[in-house]
Amino acid sequence: MALVSFKNTILHNLVSKPKTRRAEKEYPVGTRGHVENDMDLCVLCGLCSIKCPTHAITVDKAAKTWSIMPMSCIQCRCCVDNCPKKSLSMGLRFQEPGEEKITKTFKLSEKAIAAQEALMKAAKERAAAAAAAKAAQAAQGGAAPAPAKAPAQAAPAKPAETDK
Repeated sequence: MALVSFKNTILHNLVSKPKTRRAEKEYPVGTRGHVENDMDLCVLCGLCSIKCPTHAITVDKAAKTWSIMPMSCIQCRCCVDNCPKKSLSMGLRFQEPGEEKITKTFKLSEKAIAAQEALMKAAKERAAAAAAAKAAQAAQGGAAPAPAKAPAQAAPAKPAETDK
C-alpha cells in the first residue's frame, strides 16, 4: 500500500510546479556585504582599524598598506561611518566561504603616494612661509616699531583719600 502512495507523490511532483522559488541574484537595498576600500582616496589614518570592534582591519603607514580579514569582519559598518575621507564603502556582494582565513592586503598606488607627498610638501612650504613671515614681522617690530595710534590720554589719577 505504501508503494501506491509513493507513486502518487512521484507523479504529482513530476507534473506540478516546484514549491520553492529560485534564489535572487541581486541583494535587496540595505544589505551589508563586505568592506571595500578605494585606495586612491585612503590616507592611511588608521581610524577604521581603531573603530573596528573585531580588529579585522590593520593599517601599516610605513609599508603604505591597508589589510582586512574578511572572515573576522562582522559588517557592522563602524569603519565606513568613521572614515574621514569616505574611502570605505559596503559592497553588496558577500565574502565567499573558504577553507582557511585569508587577509586581503591593498597597497597605495604610486599615483596616490605621489599625491600625498605633494600635499605634505605643500603643507611644509606653507608652514615655513608662515614662520618666515612671522619672524620678519617680529624683526620689523623690534627694530623700528611702526607708528601706532596714540592712546587716549587718561586723566591723572587722584590720590585716594583715606579717613584718619
